[in-house]
Amino acid sequence: MTTAADQNDAQGLSAAEAARRLSEVGPNAAPARRGRGLARIIAETLREPMFLLLLAAAGLYLLLGDWREGIFLCLGATAALGLVISQEARSERALAALRDLSQPTARVLRDGEVQRIPAREIVPGDLVLIAEGERIPADGRLVSNDVLGVDESILTGESALVDKRRAEPGDAPAGETAPDQLFAGTMTLRGQGLARVTRTGAATSLGQIDASLAGLAEEPTPLQRTAGRLVGWLGVMALAFCALVALAYGLVRGAWIDGGLAGLTVAIALVPEEFPMVLAVFLALGARRLARRRVLVRRNAAIEALGGATVLCVDKTGTLTENRMRVARLWPEASANELWAIGRLASAPRPSDPMDRALQEGAKPSGRAALDPEPSRVWPLTAERMAVIQAWRQADGVLLAAKGAPEAIIALCRLPAAEAEQVMEEVRALAQAGLRVLGACVREAQADEAPDAAAFRFTGLIGFEDPLRADAPAAIAEARAAGVQVMMITGDHPSTALAVARAAGLEVEAGVLLGAELAQLDASALAARLATVRVFARVAPEQKLALVQALKARGEVVVMTGDGVNDAPALEAAHIGVAMGRRGSDVAREAADLVLLDDSFASIVGGVRLGRRIFANLRRALTYVTAIHVPVAGLAIAPVLLGLPPLLYPMHVMLLELAIDPICALVFEGEPSGRNAMRHPPRKREEALFGAAELRRAMVQGLGVLAAVLAVYLIGLQQASELQARGAAFLALALSNLVLALADAASGGGRLFGRHRWIFWAISAALAVILSLVMYVPALAQLFRIAPPPAALLGMALAAAVVGGGWPLVVRRAG
Repeated sequence: MTTAADQNDAQGLSAAEAARRLSEVGPNAAPARRGRGLARIIAETLREPMFLLLLAAAGLYLLLGDWREGIFLCLGATAALGLVISQEARSERALAALRDLSQPTARVLRDGEVQRIPAREIVPGDLVLIAEGERIPADGRLVSNDVLGVDESILTGESALVDKRRAEPGDAPAGETAPDQLFAGTMTLRGQGLARVTRTGAATSLGQIDASLAGLAEEPTPLQRTAGRLVGWLGVMALAFCALVALAYGLVRGAWIDGGLAGLTVAIALVPEEFPMVLAVFLALGARRLARRRVLVRRNAAIEALGGATVLCVDKTGTLTENRMRVARLWPEASANELWAIGRLASAPRPSDPMDRALQEGAKPSGRAALDPEPSRVWPLTAERMAVIQAWRQADGVLLAAKGAPEAIIALCRLPAAEAEQVMEEVRALAQAGLRVLGACVREAQADEAPDAAAFRFTGLIGFEDPLRADAPAAIAEARAAGVQVMMITGDHPSTALAVARAAGLEVEAGVLLGAELAQLDASALAARLATVRVFARVAPEQKLALVQALKARGEVVVMTGDGVNDAPALEAAHIGVAMGRRGSDVAREAADLVLLDDSFASIVGGVRLGRRIFANLRRALTYVTAIHVPVAGLAIAPVLLGLPPLLYPMHVMLLELAIDPICALVFEGEPSGRNAMRHPPRKREEALFGAAELRRAMVQGLGVLAAVLAVYLIGLQQASELQARGAAFLALALSNLVLALADAASGGGRLFGRHRWIFWAISAALAVILSLVMYVPALAQLFRIAPPPAALLGMALAAAVVGGGWPLVVRRAG
């Protein structure tokens, strides 16, 4: 596919040619991993215990010749099936939207300009820019720039770094073992370069492997596994109670058929099949809500953890600041032109780093100019030498241009102590003004000479200005009001770090802790410093891991941000790793739980706020689901124990379930954050989503509804017929269900008739219409074995519904 014209085209493909090739060869994507399609959702729902129990009850009625009730239950089971499917489909649509949002991108040369495009639009012949920390998007050949260090373990299983370089005369022909051959999916861990794409999509080496993985399903989250276990245990209990009730009917009354129906009613009432659906809907829609706030969720478990975060460890550049660098000061001014020129020669020709971009895109100085479009060799920044050195060919050797941390530049220049102190005084002055400072130096060398073989000549200092994000101070204030500590971790000079921290509103009274000091502290001393210090400077990426481990040892729930290759261990170790979407490396993004699409600190705080909302609403929903099953199960069992006529039949429970499912999945999920959600400390780390306290609360709420409805039934049996008493009790149960849902949902505050509760009122209106039809249409009333109660009993049922379901809200607001 690659032509000779391509090889000579330094401008890259034209947009028209790229479009033509894309239509010809297809997208650069492996076979998509399929989500849960409609057929799979239906098949999974058909296996749900609730659906199977409803079908069993319908079958029993049909066997008894009661075809009306049997058909009605079949229709009800179908309606329940449709409701569950619609909720699951909604979750799948939300997840599909997130998958589209998380598609990788790549930088390519097209029409002579660097463009960032979706990686799936890359075609054979494209010139792709490769940088440290990025995954190579397609198979290709390295055509220019530095020697690359590539991790090919995704293909070979070997973790050793593989060096890649441009092909030279005499090298082996292009092939799998050629030194310039690059493979899709492998990771660049060192250097940067330009590659020409040879194969895309399924034709790549990785694409052929991915084809066999396309059908793999995602693992359930810990919450989903917990819910599954809970539903399993409750399902066993439901079946046991089903057998007991059937035996009680048969042995005490001799009514084995009625016993079977009553047993099925109890089983249907006890199985909380809503638990898995609620979790799936909350996690999917919660992830989508986070995406709207420019936070992409890569692991759903992070949604639960985010609301409990106690410490936010954030970068300065690009997170608290705009990462929009411009050259603000050059020192000494007398050598400004040469200083800027050396800074340019030490920067990437096609920059992705903001400071490189500021140097390359600024006004071109009248100083040294490069003889070639690309450096002949690059020595990237390392932990041992915090500077980048680039070699440029000259007629009599090479020119080595370096830029980096002032301390590293001073070391390269081997400056005497007095000169070094003079330079550092100027560094401190620039840093105190909030500027980020780099040093620059230069020397002439032989082509094969090591960069540190001789001293460099010090050229000067470059001060970069990076404005504070406008929303950062307010976001930090909100986090602190919520009891969440904010720690700023940067590789910058301590004076620069303190100046930015002070402007952003961070606590600076304890000063700044340097990376060198951090390395000397033992665990207890570091823990003591972490109690007060909020600003960390000159911190190497590897030291972030030590900070995460120390904070976790203190019992903190840690959010750590990062963007570089070396940040990955810290992101993995943190409870919630957050990678930068704009400037972050692929390594960091793949190690993280969340990706900030706009790199803004305010988005992290917004994520904490939303995480707290999701956790609170999920807890309320599970409390409601548990609570409403108590009266349903109790009203199915109590008449047996009291020797009374049955109150509930399977069609009653089925009708209630048609209201419970959308309420718990949609009404609670849509509840906004409480007014004080960000004005109280984070929840305790060991606090369970649904623990003993929530179970007690649900039991008390459910027993309140049970007592109210059972009282209506007992009084009704004394004052009216059995059908009327059952009608009044069923009406009280259905309406108390709505009142209890509103009481639990509104526990976070807000107006009862707020616009966000339109789904609740729509469900309430629909249920009111259905109950009216069931009550007053004779055929339906006969089917449900009820009759319209007299006015006095009807009023009692309405009052019991309000009191039985609404008392928790009254008590809560009175307290």
